[in-house]
Amino acid sequence: MIRKQSLRLLLLALSLSVSGCAVFNPDSKKTTATASAGDDSKKDKDGLKPYSKVITKDAKSDEGLFTVHKVDNKYYYEIPDSLFNREMLTVTRIAKTASGIGFGGGKENTQVNRWQKKGDKVLLRVVSYNIYAADSLPIHEAVVNSNFEPIIQSFDVKTVRKDSIHSNTVIDVTDLYTKDVQALGLQDDSRKRYKISRLDESRSYIDTIRSYPRNIEIRHVKTYNAGDPPSNASTGSISLEFSNSMILLPKVPMDRRYYDQRVGWFTTGQTDYGLDAQKSETLRYLDRWRLEVKPEDMEKFKNGELVEPKKQIVYYIDRATPEKWRPYIKQGIEDWQKAFEAAGFKNAIIAKDAPTPEEDPDWSPEDVRYSVVRYLASPIPNANGPHVSDPRSGEILESDINWYHNVMTLLRNWFFVQTAAINDDAKNVKFKDEVMGRLIRFVSSHEVGHTLGLPHNMGSSPAYAVEDLRDPEFTKKYGTAPSIMDYARFNYIAQPEDGDVALMPNIGPYDKYAIRWGYRPIPGKTPKEEKPILDKWILEHAGDPVYRFGKQQTGGVIDPSSQTEDLGDDAMLASEYGIKNLKRIVPNLINWTSEEGKDYEDLDDLYGQVLSQFNRYMGHVAANIGGIYENYKTYDQEGAVYTHVPKKKQERAMAFLQKQLFDTPEWLINQDIFNKVEYDGNIERIRSMQQRALNNIMDFGRMQRLMENEEINGKEAYSLLDMMNDLRKGIWSEVYSGKKIDRYRRNLQRAYIDRMEYLMTEDQKELPPRYREWGVAQTDVNVAQSDIRPVVRGELTSLQRQIRNSLYSSGDTLTRYHLQDILKRIDLILNPKA
Repeated sequence: MIRKQSLRLLLLALSLSVSGCAVFNPDSKKTTATASAGDDSKKDKDGLKPYSKVITKDAKSDEGLFTVHKVDNKYYYEIPDSLFNREMLTVTRIAKTASGIGFGGGKENTQVNRWQKKGDKVLLRVVSYNIYAADSLPIHEAVVNSNFEPIIQSFDVKTVRKDSIHSNTVIDVTDLYTKDVQALGLQDDSRKRYKISRLDESRSYIDTIRSYPRNIEIRHVKTYNAGDPPSNASTGSISLEFSNSMILLPKVPMDRRYYDQRVGWFTTGQTDYGLDAQKSETLRYLDRWRLEVKPEDMEKFKNGELVEPKKQIVYYIDRATPEKWRPYIKQGIEDWQKAFEAAGFKNAIIAKDAPTPEEDPDWSPEDVRYSVVRYLASPIPNANGPHVSDPRSGEILESDINWYHNVMTLLRNWFFVQTAAINDDAKNVKFKDEVMGRLIRFVSSHEVGHTLGLPHNMGSSPAYAVEDLRDPEFTKKYGTAPSIMDYARFNYIAQPEDGDVALMPNIGPYDKYAIRWGYRPIPGKTPKEEKPILDKWILEHAGDPVYRFGKQQTGGVIDPSSQTEDLGDDAMLASEYGIKNLKRIVPNLINWTSEEGKDYEDLDDLYGQVLSQFNRYMGHVAANIGGIYENYKTYDQEGAVYTHVPKKKQERAMAFLQKQLFDTPEWLINQDIFNKVEYDGNIERIRSMQQRALNNIMDFGRMQRLMENEEINGKEAYSLLDMMNDLRKGIWSEVYSGKKIDRYRRNLQRAYIDRMEYLMTEDQKELPPRYREWGVAQTDVNVAQSDIRPVVRGELTSLQRQIRNSLYSSGDTLTRYHLQDILKRIDLILNPKA
């Protein structure tokens, strides 16, 4: 017995401990030498091999949360007994992807795991926090019994390393990351979409495993045989690189703050069976950083003085970030300090450069202790700000902002098409560094807002009157929207004669209000006791549009006051100003994009941006037809949550679309541009834009909302008959006036007939369950049993009669042929059997 204990102590003393992290690859030189003594071929009393026979002297080892060893092609976790049964959050992301499968960094799965030792086995279990009851309540046992923790994988204990204080258990985890463990790889929706049949293990492998003090980062490549791969179809497979982050959760969860839909926030949810209610209730609580007042500063805080938090929110700027952009990204981060001052904190959020390899050779952006703005050499024109939060409390544990290089292309395009008519700095395809830097600062602030817990607030921008956005004094004081979390972008409303107006939003009054509401400590109160105080803070601003939250709508837009990319309180007036500016840009596109010796790629690109911006305006306006405003309220507030858009506003929207889009937008037809960028396509481009808007207006859900509005409000409503009558008389105005119909209008009229046939023959498509889970909105209607088809039939009959009356009033042959064809098409729709 003495000899065996001495042997273990000798082995421990001779083991070389290595700190930091190592990337496991064939070139790695980092090793942990393990000496042996005595006869290592013998097993100990538990039937296990000696430690030195499993973790050999050639092992490449990395100490951290677990010590991770690579021996030949096998990977081992050495788990301290103190970490068994501790909860760990595992986040699975697609790190590198094939074309057509999302983008790098996209989250696939999040779950809480627990490593559990059972005799000579170690189990990896899934812990669910979807349902809950306090362990002091009798119902807690029932909740536990209905929430049994499933086992992802079972591992044989390979060896144990012991000393007088600690005991570490070693398991082989190679199969966990090389076999098809769905929780750590591609999820079910993606498997069905691409018709995945199985994992090809011969083309799957572990790339790296790194261990840090509070997390382990795994990179592994998976190749799936696929019946319908989105790219490289000849391979019949999809290869993806996954990252799995396993993060140790705090022993003591942070106090929660409960969610209120009147203030936008990312949340975590849980069904609580222990509440004093006659049904289970789903509680939602905020995702937020743990910002706490130092005990010695509590009196200052209570007296209204600003105090520094116990622990600041710190963002590091990735070493790969170009030097000239770093100050602007930092400014975007620290712009949020003024919002945290409203919550009682100073210097709550700061930005730092990442240490150089010389300053800290072990520093890594994958270490969960560091939140990092990561600069990625990628063609993706985007940036995003995901975060990782504790499902028990909502505490944000870390966040990495992914900054893709080509986000600058996106910024250039937006800034050009929305401001070039009034802004000399945008009249070029390459902006000055200080101009691009200011745009980078804007995007940095927006993405940091997400990492603080704030979602998009698309209901912010309508708080400001359209005419106020033409006022230099107003815009310099308030920006272009009350929240930088709106997609308010840049000031497309301002006109050249308006002077020096502000062009973009800043951290606004809504942002300060939301941060105060979510982060300001309320000393001495439990989460439940906080609720009345938080409610009072909301009611202080009730009815003020500056402090309104409007969710981002996925799918069709129902609330026209909560749209992306819009500005101001009147979509028709705002879009009219926007179109005036586009009309100023188009004749100057060749001059503003010219560069000696260069082809016309930028001209083609920016003309496309003009078309996209014009389409946005049409969408902003069309959403008012059949639109319903959504303003969140509680029982202690008066008024309706849902109200229909007023009749006159809907009529104005229809008149706007007829004038600006359905009457051919000839200002977009510029032959000087076309003969440099394309050999054909203009006619089809106009037709496609018009058809898209037409289909959007004659949408089943929109038509249903018009009918419901009429049923509720009678003659005060813009009815389905009103909308269909206005549409017919506008699109077919030549038939009523006897004028010649040009080619663009003939195409539009055929698109109208096609859509009418669709309404007569098709049913509303049911949204897949996952779409509803994602919050995609759709007004449901049973088309066959509604008034839609009788109204469509009546409209076609009226049109048929009018065409017959005017068929020979025009001497234009193509117009006559077109109308004869339309009569045949209508007859086939109304009398399909004939």
